[in-house]
Amino acid sequence: MRFEQTVLPHMDAALNLARWLSRSTSEAEDIVQEALLRAFRSFEGFRGGDAKPWLLAIVRNCHFTAMRQKKINAPLSDDHVAPGPDPEAASLSSDRARKLAAAIETLPAEFRETLILREMEDMSYREIAAVTAVPIGTVMSRLARARALLRERWLAKEPCP
Repeated sequence: MRFEQTVLPHMDAALNLARWLSRSTSEAEDIVQEALLRAFRSFEGFRGGDAKPWLLAIVRNCHFTAMRQKKINAPLSDDHVAPGPDPEAASLSSDRARKLAAAIETLPAEFRETLILREMEDMSYREIAAVTAVPIGTVMSRLARARALLRERWLAKEPCP
């Protein structure tokens, strides 16, 4: 019962991160399933606190394990779906939402995951550092670079008003 109350409320965030990392809905579902199994098995060792960064770190590790096992180079697949629904994406036209998702997908993986964790999952720098196992300064640097690259790529695709 405690596992369900502590971990399962973060399942949407886990699926969202897995989709952006794997670029495939079906792979994301497999990654989250494996992550939940790992989380359940190791839940006794969970020291309390916020379970979201803990679970998302497991999701991230499961993604990297899957990449190594399948030697995936993360090409876009036909079943790719931008994560949703969220109020901001719903307010954008579907065309602009697709362009934004495409621009985000072009970011290097470490920048993309940092941006997703901060902007879509609303995680703090400290939480992102815990998930990605890098110093907070690296998180801040990656986020700044991700935003700059995203802005550059968005403006290159958008006509000037």
